[in-house]
Amino acid sequence: MLMPKRVKRRKQFRGSMKGKALRGNVINYGEYGLVAVEPCWIKSNQIEAARVAMTRYIKRGGKVWIKIFPDKPVTAKPAETRMGSGKGTVEYWVSVVKPGRVLFEIAGVPEEAAREALRLAMHKLPCKCKIVSRADLEGGDNSED
Repeated sequence: MLMPKRVKRRKQFRGSMKGKALRGNVINYGEYGLVAVEPCWIKSNQIEAARVAMTRYIKRGGKVWIKIFPDKPVTAKPAETRMGSGKGTVEYWVSVVKPGRVLFEIAGVPEEAAREALRLAMHKLPCKCKIVSRADLEGGDNSED
């Protein structure tokens, strides 16, 4: 699973997921991408499951880029524990995703294969996503100018 090698602080506040993604909202490397439509926390094991689904479908052809990294620790207290006595232990790591964030990119495979691989990856993730091409996002950026 993905997780940071070391962190400045062991535990974090939960934070908020307001607004749209300011960074990571363009396709830089591949031809097609998977873009989040709603805010969510994506666990490290969900990222890995999506990656495995994509690489299995394209049979190790082409290239896949993971554009998110789980750097936020999420704590949980044991079941049937009384209130108080501090914050729980770190259970898993999540990546905070806002709408518009590109999660995965893919290149080096035909369009149908890329779309199907991204569709399979989409089913492994907890938020609604859409499949976009590099031309779609570039066309959207130019119209705003």
